[in-house]
Amino acid sequence: MTNDERPSTYEPPTEGPERRTERVSSRVLVNTGDGKGKSSAAMGVMLRAVSAGWKVAVVQFLKSGKWHTGEEAAGKALGVDWWSLGDGFTWDSKDMDRTEAIAREAWAAAAGLIRDGEHRLVILDEVTYPMNWGWIDTSDVIEAIRTRPPDVSIVATGRDAPTELREVADTVTEMRAEKHAFDAGIVAMRGIEF
Repeated sequence: MTNDERPSTYEPPTEGPERRTERVSSRVLVNTGDGKGKSSAAMGVMLRAVSAGWKVAVVQFLKSGKWHTGEEAAGKALGVDWWSLGDGFTWDSKDMDRTEAIAREAWAAAAGLIRDGEHRLVILDEVTYPMNWGWIDTSDVIEAIRTRPPDVSIVATGRDAPTELREVADTVTEMRAEKHAFDAGIVAMRGIEF
């Protein structure tokens, strides 16, 4: 198809959208959906925050300290405070009560980080899962986000973000799976998925 044959929807905009502009001291972002890239996008925000000179914390609710991901290595090298407080995939759990208790402890640590206000960015990686499973109280998460110190930004990730989390967010991005290598039997690759 040549440029002359393309429909007009391919024309570049010549005017920007009309909108009001307001400066705020913090933001809440939610990356959700069944597609790949929720945590990866959060790690991109982590890099931006570090580059801006912010103190950053990452709390991972499913990944355990046994995982050695590229983003953790890079984050720690850049001075990011990192807690992989999960117990791993639930289907690998030998004691689901223990796995649930670990998630509750991870939330207690994350809530303290938010409340203390020492970090300008707190990433709650895969927090939606324990919220949806009833392991941590959604209303507690929402209250911690609503009452956070004014300059603390939050990025929350995970599938099926609860309505309340979506409502408290400034930006919600729904990642949609169109195709995934895992569905074709291709295992996760270091440098791409972790």
